[in-house]
Amino acid sequence: MEFVEIAHPSELPVGRARAYDVNGRTIALYHTAQGFFATDNTCPHRGGPLAEGDLIGNEINCPWHLWGFDVATGLCPGNPEIRVTAHEVRVVDDRVLVRLAS
Repeated sequence: MEFVEIAHPSELPVGRARAYDVNGRTIALYHTAQGFFATDNTCPHRGGPLAEGDLIGNEINCPWHLWGFDVATGLCPGNPEIRVTAHEVRVVDDRVLVRLAS
């Protein structure tokens, strides 16, 4: 799949997350001190909307039951067998681009 433009860097301040529709799939875009990252927006526990959770460093905490995920890898630090799909992100010029994982 090709990279798709979803945002401009100025739309999402550091420390924030926002949900975007990308080709019919809802993903969460995160802006941390290390850059931009993207995962599926749905927590694998009970389906909570990750973009509405608290972004602390590089970890997003689900707003429903506080499950945490590393935004770069999608791994749950408390249980490496649990993960959310992470997507590749690039910032080119004034555009944030995402390529969805399969």
